[in-house]
Amino acid sequence: MKSEQDRALSREGEAGRTLLPRTPGEITNSLSHYYRGELGRMTSWRDRIDRTSNWAITVVAALLSVSLSTPTSHHGVLLFGIMLVTLLLMIEARRYRFFDIYRARIRQVERCYFAQIMAPDANAGSEWATVIAGSLRKPRFLLSYHEAMHRRLKRNYGWMYLILLLAWCLKITTPKLQTEGMPALQAQSWTYVIDNAVLGPIPGLLVLAIVLAFYLGMLAFALRPDRDEGEFGRGEAHV
Repeated sequence: MKSEQDRALSREGEAGRTLLPRTPGEITNSLSHYYRGELGRMTSWRDRIDRTSNWAITVVAALLSVSLSTPTSHHGVLLFGIMLVTLLLMIEARRYRFFDIYRARIRQVERCYFAQIMAPDANAGSEWATVIAGSLRKPRFLLSYHEAMHRRLKRNYGWMYLILLLAWCLKITTPKLQTEGMPALQAQSWTYVIDNAVLGPIPGLLVLAIVLAFYLGMLAFALRPDRDEGEFGRGEAHV
């Protein structure tokens, strides 16, 4: 009875081994299919990232049009836009972390396999398959949430924040854009600017302080040095 069970287990093991590619041609064919699959997943997450960026750009454009097109619109619309852009940045950072997993696998195959076929390099690493296998067995994020936010802020969202800040400053400092419709093109005193910055029960000076503190924090966060080098160094093509 025991020998029959051993033979059955042996047959199952042999059947499992026959599913694995053995010849170089089979391995190459399997690797090609794997590469296409990972490329599809990376492209899918890249599309999600682009969609979030497009939403943010649409929000900025729409709120600029609403705020600056008529004097009756409140400057709080632009502050609300800053909040929305921050929310979209947080969503995009989460998506970017998933994208970065598949991007790293793709780059391992491209750098250490396809590039070696086209132009062999004796100094190229030989542990790329082990690295990919480890990632497939135990997937993990390669970037922290803050690092992903930092990368997206520097590349895309910093410009959106800057545009919203300039539009907000223009709104509260230009009498022609206020409800009274004064013909003057610029504020005559700081008191006028502070009065225009009032947001409901919040005094204008406190609103100015909050906006200044937020942008200084964002600037410090954006200017901190990158952790990654190599592909993410200056002059290298990356996303």
